[in-house]
Amino acid sequence: MFIMFENLTGRLNEVFDKLRRRGKLSERDVDDAMREVRLALLEADVHYKVAKEFIARVRERAVGHEVSRALNPGQQIIKIVNEELIATLGQAAPLDLRGPKPRVIMLVGLQGAGKTTAAGKLARILRGQGERVLMVAGDPYRPAAVQQLQTLGERLGIEVFAQPDIAPPELAKRAHDKAQKGGFGAVILDTAGRSQLDDTLMTELQAITAKVDLTEVLLVVDAMIGQEAVNIAQGFREAVPLSGLILTKMDGDARGGAAISIRSVTGVPIKFLGVGEGLDALEVYDPSRLSSRILGMGDVIGLIEKAEAAFDTDTAEAQAKKLMSGEFTLEDFGDQLKQVRKMGPIGQLLDMVPGGMGQMAKSVDPQEAEQQLKRTEAILSSMTVAERRKPKLLNASRKRRIASGSGTQVQDVNQLLKQYREAQRMMKTLRKSGMRGLSGLFG
Repeated sequence: MFIMFENLTGRLNEVFDKLRRRGKLSERDVDDAMREVRLALLEADVHYKVAKEFIARVRERAVGHEVSRALNPGQQIIKIVNEELIATLGQAAPLDLRGPKPRVIMLVGLQGAGKTTAAGKLARILRGQGERVLMVAGDPYRPAAVQQLQTLGERLGIEVFAQPDIAPPELAKRAHDKAQKGGFGAVILDTAGRSQLDDTLMTELQAITAKVDLTEVLLVVDAMIGQEAVNIAQGFREAVPLSGLILTKMDGDARGGAAISIRSVTGVPIKFLGVGEGLDALEVYDPSRLSSRILGMGDVIGLIEKAEAAFDTDTAEAQAKKLMSGEFTLEDFGDQLKQVRKMGPIGQLLDMVPGGMGQMAKSVDPQEAEQQLKRTEAILSSMTVAERRKPKLLNASRKRRIASGSGTQVQDVNQLLKQYREAQRMMKTLRKSGMRGLSGLFG
């Protein structure tokens, strides 16, 4: 679940809880539930036509044999809601990178949607897939737009092509020629935006389209602007051949209905979701996983992918062996903590936990959890190498020094050591019981 779907998720789970408590469901029970689901969708800013059609499809299936013959009618309706929500969200549509190189991907959108940052995030993904990427600064109008893309290029180690005194259509043609001669596989063209849809913007984008053979035209749209995002997508689709959408700021606190509506209303597939400010905060769109998160079912696959990206396998296996042999130190604990931090904000990770564990996670304050992690990191950093490797050295004097150096209290240091000793005792118990296979979990 993203923050913007929090209210919708809560409302839907209230409806589902009522359904689960009923052994049998009458047609009236279904109608009452669908009425509440419809209100929840409308409150979340889902387009009214999309909400109406969604409810009609769910009700038709819910009052038929599919539910009446089910052992658990409530669970069956939840399954139907999930399937119909996935259908509403549309099919996954990966980037089309077929055809001769270089493949040119043009990003379009209004000012403030996050095009330039999205260009950097997309370039990072393509480079990770083995592509040699060239980014093109095609916005000569917004102050510092070129410099922003160049800064991103420096951070990523990706070349940026920029000639601010050249009109964007000609710039795009020159960038294509450079990429073709230089052996680049992908070109990401960051274009200018406007505060609103206008003829000047569309004329320029159409001129670029005429100059360069484009593989993808992706509209970058701010998901926090609600139904206006749908109107913007329709406006761009009428002017240029949109092939996909990138919804940014999905980690915001808006109502989120545009993300559910936009595919059904515009017919343009969503390809990526921006879930944070970091250059790694761009997710490939997967409707089934988004549906699971909206319905409060978590996202196990996403959690695993984050772990695989963050954890070094050799390091994890070495730490697992140390843990099982009783040699796991505070230094190893600190290394694991750093790898967990690479997975992203703790709030996002908690939201991806499914089932009963997910319900427990909801009781955790993400901000407090983040602060606790920072305190733990500060305490570990204030220890010497010898102290981290041999915690028994930590007497009262050393604890006071560590607390002072980390900006914490001695009781915080003691709490960390208590958690560390409890983990050690648990592993000793597991070793004695012969559960050595558990080490595979840590690897």
